[in-house]
Amino acid sequence: MRAQHGCGSSSDHPGTGMPFSRIRKLDAPSRGIFRRAAVMLGSLLASLFLLHCLTDRCCTITPAAASASPGQASSSSGRLFEDLRSLRTKRLVYEWTPGSARSSPGLADPPAGESLLLPPPDLVASRKVSPRFAGKLSPLGEGSKKLPQALIIGVKKGGTRALLEFLRVHPDIRAVGAEPHFFDRNYENGLEWYRELMPKTLEGQITMEKTPSYFVTREVPARIAAMSRDTKLIVVVRDPVTRAISDYTQTLSKKPDIPSFESLTFKNRTTGLIDTSWSAVQIGIYAKHLDNWLQYFPMGQILFVSGERLISDPAGELGRVQDFLGLKRIITDKHFYFNQTKGFPCLKKAEGSSKPHCLGKTKGRTHPNIDPEVVQRLRDFYRPFNMKFYQMTGRFFGWED
Repeated sequence: MRAQHGCGSSSDHPGTGMPFSRIRKLDAPSRGIFRRAAVMLGSLLASLFLLHCLTDRCCTITPAAASASPGQASSSSGRLFEDLRSLRTKRLVYEWTPGSARSSPGLADPPAGESLLLPPPDLVASRKVSPRFAGKLSPLGEGSKKLPQALIIGVKKGGTRALLEFLRVHPDIRAVGAEPHFFDRNYENGLEWYRELMPKTLEGQITMEKTPSYFVTREVPARIAAMSRDTKLIVVVRDPVTRAISDYTQTLSKKPDIPSFESLTFKNRTTGLIDTSWSAVQIGIYAKHLDNWLQYFPMGQILFVSGERLISDPAGELGRVQDFLGLKRIITDKHFYFNQTKGFPCLKKAEGSSKPHCLGKTKGRTHPNIDPEVVQRLRDFYRPFNMKFYQMTGRFFGWED
């Protein structure tokens, strides 16, 4: 009778005495269905995981998970879930540059045994970037500190402060406000100490600083060359006689009891011998100092700015500086107005401000009256040095007019 029910006979399973044929026919298809479902689920998770990496531009993935085949998906599904859960805490941010990839400053390298999945260049290129910031973005939007690519190296009382303040209006220039005096007074502190003084810059921006005493300090050219022979150098020069009087005026404001300008100018006034050991006189022998710099830098790497033209035509001189630095001419006449009280140009809007800005009260001091005979003696002394300087620089500054 049991054979007639179609459930099989007990002879199919000797010794059991139970009809298992129906159960056996259902087991095989159920296991196949679950196996295929696990494979499909694993494949789906792997696809979602890879898609997540590509759209987010960055993630970490273990080599084993990346290379898992569909047949292995069911056994590794737990590991995939674990990787997905830990992505938020293990993610490393990387910056894409054409042809290469490098980690952002301050972030660790990928952990051992893990590889980095980077987006293709066309995916990066498709990201929309404002033209104003194109080429200047950093991973955290803050930039990094770099050694300066350009230096204002002199001269004292030539107009270096005015030039620096004017240049800081340019969006592609970041500069230290105070004078670091690294290459003349603090060189033993090392380049990393120097770098830490610099402002953070984005890609394409220029880091600058100014220390006027660099131009007259003999050891400085070799030290700057040791940092980088590509450093661009800017010297603001001024009529050496006027510059010497301005230098004396500044010292007089701090030390009212110093000797007169006339007595400091001469070793012996009767003989008319100029005292070249006095720094106010010595700084103005520009040709002598330039000789020292040309041993380490070519003339094409040094720009000479006229202190007089910086007052009479600031936009013109700033145009030359922007060209020299390879920057777009953004600073123009519209940025300046002439302050009649101070006697020199001021900015309509200073860096980071919407208000007009003039240099401080220490700039534009009234010079004391100097004996005209002493002034003429100084002009005669400087004339041959000025002529040599004109020949060396290829520019006539008109100090003999």
